Amino acid sequence: MSKIKQSPALVLASSSPYRRQLLSQLGLAFQVHHPNIDESTIPGETARELVSRLATQKALAISADVQGGLIIGSDQVAVQGDKIEGKPRDRQDAIRQLSEASGREITLQTGLALLNSTSGRVQVDVISYKVRFRKLTLPQIEAYLDVEAPFGCCGSLRADGLGIALLESLTGDDPSALIGLPLIRLVQMLESEEVRVIPEPDSIKT
Repeated sequence: MSKIKQSPALVLASSSPYRRQLLSQLGLAFQVHHPNIDESTIPGETARELVSRLATQKALAISADVQGGLIIGSDQVAVQGDKIEGKPRDRQDAIRQLSEASGREITLQTGLALLNSTSGRVQVDVISYKVRFRKLTLPQIEAYLDVEAPFGCCGSLRADGLGIALLESLTGDDPSALIGLPLIRLVQMLESEEVRVIPEPDSIKT
């Protein structure tokens, strides 16, 4: 149940339950639309370019269905060296991702876009967050996958659940970026569109 009423309407362009849960923390009323886009990587595209493009495309994909609203798009990948990892294809792919991440640091790159469907203005940013994995054994990985089944999570890491036990350290400015929707930056974007997440009290009239 939202606590704050605001205008214009706010729409989350995502099928992710984790992003929906994060956005609900702000107490704003919002709708959810599922964008249908091709998320393939363009040859030569960097991780930051990829998530920036896909976040924007997700917002644009549903703009025709949203009249006078603000649309949030987001996308995330994990980067280890020059390798870009998205969601695992299946269990075996999740085992591979976590085995390769064992004892290493990866960077989560999260693209965030806010589209004003009336003015056409798009704000886009990419937020980085680093995680270092503990040394993991195959039995540990298997047990984690049995409990969490994180096949809809970038890099097979469900950090808001048992996945936090896989990690040794976290480095970044916005912990919500770890889950896939950078709320600190989103609040700033919303405020630039005159949406106040925490409304200011009315001025005292004399």
